[in-house]
Amino acid sequence: MGRMNALFLIAIGFLAGIFAGLFGIGGGIVMVPALVLFAGFPLVKATGTSLAAIMLPVGILGVVAYYRARILDLRAAAFLSTGLLMSVIVGAWLAHTLPADIMRKLYALFCLYVSWTFIKPIEKLKKFRAESYLPQPEPDENNLPRPHFLALMGIGLLAGVMAGMFGIGGGNIIVPFLVLFLRYPPKRAIATSLAALLPPIGLPGVIYYYKAGTLDVRMAIFLAVGLLLGTVFGAKINIRLSGAKVKLFYGLFLIFVAFRFLFF
Repeated sequence: MGRMNALFLIAIGFLAGIFAGLFGIGGGIVMVPALVLFAGFPLVKATGTSLAAIMLPVGILGVVAYYRARILDLRAAAFLSTGLLMSVIVGAWLAHTLPADIMRKLYALFCLYVSWTFIKPIEKLKKFRAESYLPQPEPDENNLPRPHFLALMGIGLLAGVMAGMFGIGGGNIIVPFLVLFLRYPPKRAIATSLAALLPPIGLPGVIYYYKAGTLDVRMAIFLAVGLLLGTVFGAKINIRLSGAKVKLFYGLFLIFVAFRFLFF
């Protein structure tokens, strides 16, 4: 591997790390399309390599900060992580079993889903129409959601399948589900998702990709280095800049990626 290729992979990981620090995601949603579009990786190989790269616990400093702020649900994180660990190999198997064309279309639909959660067009339309909303009260620390462990494991199972199929951490599934269906405050959902992703939940899937020959370990290491460095900068950017604008631009980028996979 040439020096420029190594630097390019670190740069991709760095960019993914910035988004991981900003939005509490694993980074695969950046690495997979970047590897496919700019490095010419087949989708399955990009997925396996990304899944290996995000096994590094890059969010640990953020999890510690959330724990100190007392907005982390360790119980929920444990059950979510268990579900992830149990099902990620199913997603890896599906990625190798489904025809390439179907995988591309499923990935495109997934990108559209993530872009929807980033752009939030309905909320923006309501604001444009100047509808008034009552301010949301701060969550009562004594009345926080404590969902049944089966509900948490179910979300983890779904996130694990998606992680194995598309080489992501699973945060793009966990956070919306915790907020929309289990009534978690957004910050608590992000903190809990980050904690759930700390263990090497992708290991069974990584082993599957490795045995299938669709994982490049050396490239994954370079991606992981960039991911670790980028997460620190993502946290700093989150403090200084408007995350809403970054989410908007990235959501638009994902729409482009989705159309690229659907029609080209």
